[in-house]
Amino acid sequence: MTMSAPQTLRVIDGPATAAALPFGPLIAALRQAFATPVEVPLRHHHYIEQPDGKTACVLLMPGWGGGFIGIKLVTVFPGNSARQLPGLFATYLLCDGNTGEHLALIDGNQITARRTVAVSALAGTYLARPDAKRLLILGAGRIAQLVCEAYRAVRGIEQVRVWNPTPARAQALVAQLRAAGVDAALAGPLEAEIRQADIVSCATLSTQALVQGAWLRPGTHVDLIGAFSPGMRETDDAVFAGATVAVDSMDAVKEAGDLISPIAAGVLATHRIVTLPMLCDGRAPGRTSAGEITVFKAVGTALSDLTSAALVYRAVTAPAPAPLAADALA
Repeated sequence: MTMSAPQTLRVIDGPATAAALPFGPLIAALRQAFATPVEVPLRHHHYIEQPDGKTACVLLMPGWGGGFIGIKLVTVFPGNSARQLPGLFATYLLCDGNTGEHLALIDGNQITARRTVAVSALAGTYLARPDAKRLLILGAGRIAQLVCEAYRAVRGIEQVRVWNPTPARAQALVAQLRAAGVDAALAGPLEAEIRQADIVSCATLSTQALVQGAWLRPGTHVDLIGAFSPGMRETDDAVFAGATVAVDSMDAVKEAGDLISPIAAGVLATHRIVTLPMLCDGRAPGRTSAGEITVFKAVGTALSDLTSAALVYRAVTAPAPAPLAADALA
């Protein structure tokens, strides 16, 4: 009996990963993945106390299905800002689901960023009004920089306003969007901007509510990407009063301060929350009226990572098109 030699482990860098994840195909792949049961065990957190008093974290996110096994390894070091380094680094290991063979090491930062905003845009197809045109982005970091592109893949966004506690960073994102042909401008006072927005997308690390429920006009969709821990908030409790609320995973009710607080206060009942899989497979209807307030809260799932990694691997390993025969060019 002869055994075939293992494949060479591919290393797929950031630019190649990003190029393999255009938002149209990525959102379509995620829609199918969320409607298809896969195995996604609980993520593993390991905490490491640092000499500066801060706590670093090693995060492992495994998942398997669709012929692949994948594990995302994330290191989160809050003190890195003082070192002029990103606070988070991620790498994705993709394996063959039948043999366990290690196939590729893929840039986890690009997977995380692009799947995060793609999941929000996917939820927006069910929750944002079909005629939504004005997008307000809170934040100006790596995730916020992709929000407009993702939403323009699913909605006819015509105007974008950007808010950030550091105006210079917001202005830099505005310049980036304008260079891409987007009608973008620096946001004015936050209350006034929220009152005019069709979609409010928050990608911050805020620990205090930025979006007030009293500021939301009927029909607004609130997309909560940041604030991934119990001590972080992007909204007040009133945002959830009477709103249609969806999450990427029910883990969010234990991990996200934006949900923990209104649930504890009795403003939001857990049984009212629907999940993205329920939207994708038709068990939940999403938005049912033009005046409805909708909220989507994501904390990230290994399912979206695995789907994205498989998409990257297939794109990178796809055979090149055969050259046309000479007579076909005549």
